[in-house]
Amino acid sequence: MRFALLFALHTRYRERDSDRAASVRPLPATIMKPKRTILCVDDNEQSLSIRKVMLETRGYRVIACQSAEEALEQFKRGGVDLVLSDLIMPGVDGHKLIDEIKSMSPSTPAILFSGKIKIYERDLRADLFLPKGMYAPVELLEKIRLMLVRKRGPKRILSAAVTPGAGGMGATAS
Repeated sequence: MRFALLFALHTRYRERDSDRAASVRPLPATIMKPKRTILCVDDNEQSLSIRKVMLETRGYRVIACQSAEEALEQFKRGGVDLVLSDLIMPGVDGHKLIDEIKSMSPSTPAILFSGKIKIYERDLRADLFLPKGMYAPVELLEKIRLMLVRKRGPKRILSAAVTPGAGGMGATAS
């Protein structure tokens, strides 16, 4: 009986000490990926809001604009990684907006979409045209991800980088 009581106390103290040790351990250092910023332009406030929520829940920063003029001002401030714009808007349309953006920054990916036009044949500077309702949100998210990866370029392996001519090979004194 005495042994059982001592064993129970010993086990309880050991568990308490391990709980304390677990709570004192530093958290592992995690490197957070910087969020990509998407400039989202649509004159339809409801569509813009839905798209904004969808992108933000996937970890993107979203700058939402209801006109091309407002979008150009936001783009000029910098920090935009991708543009997602409606084609048909009052005033400046999405085609002209993308032309302006591409003339300032040709490497910025741009997606143009429309609910009224299913096929867009005009000379298009946008990287992609999507008819509204003809794609699933998952497809749009995947296309955005791929375009951002293409813009960033392939991942580089720093530890395997070798400079030419290093290591004493190739050149010999005669």
